[in-house]
Amino acid sequence: MNPTDLSDHSSPVARCFALVPCAGSGSRAGTVAPKQYEQIAGQSMVMHTLAALKSVGRLEKIVLVLSPDDAHVWPDDAVAHIQRIHCGGATRAESVFNGLTQLLAEGAKNSEGVQSSDWILVHDAARCLITDLEINRLIDACLDDEVGGLLALPLPDTLKASVNGRVSETLPRQDKWLAQTPQMFRAGQLHAALNAKAAENFEGITDEASAMEMAGFAPKLVVGSPHNFKVTYPPDFALAEDLLRSRK
Repeated sequence: MNPTDLSDHSSPVARCFALVPCAGSGSRAGTVAPKQYEQIAGQSMVMHTLAALKSVGRLEKIVLVLSPDDAHVWPDDAVAHIQRIHCGGATRAESVFNGLTQLLAEGAKNSEGVQSSDWILVHDAARCLITDLEINRLIDACLDDEVGGLLALPLPDTLKASVNGRVSETLPRQDKWLAQTPQMFRAGQLHAALNAKAAENFEGITDEASAMEMAGFAPKLVVGSPHNFKVTYPPDFALAEDLLRSRK
């Protein structure tokens, strides 16, 4: 892919879609069920995530990418206007790639579906503390950008490298950022970037921005929020619950 070969994406209305990979097992979380379905502050974690996305009126549609054998029971009123597709893969990158493949195929048959030039905001199901403020900040920053970008935080702490559990080096933290989601890119460009690594089982792809970087693009960094952390380990659940309840 030639990063300078950016097609003309001008259109009367720039459309944004949200894609939420929700096929992971959450093995590091220590939960019996997939962590996205763990109850936090009265409802499953993913429902908090979806509520935040639904509060953003600029999204055409929210799409959940589920594993093929996902048997979770969804309340009809909670997932109204949310598309669920059961094509999740073994990794996050595979789930996003499979989801985009299906959405673009649907869009080829229906102009209301996702088109190559549409924006896709990929967001972690486990980042349940995202707010409409951060999402709108990302959209505002990237809507007229040629590449797109991601929410991120400048690294605030001293960064250490280790060998066998001991410090081997102190690394400079200048220009270092902690990547968050959503990450916002054109559907066609992101799909092509992921497709280029599909034969290698998406080796080295840790998020959508890394796929775009490997394709030669330089995603834009948009300042996020410290509260927009990914619930990953057991102590994270209590912190997320406290923050969610404090908002009420």
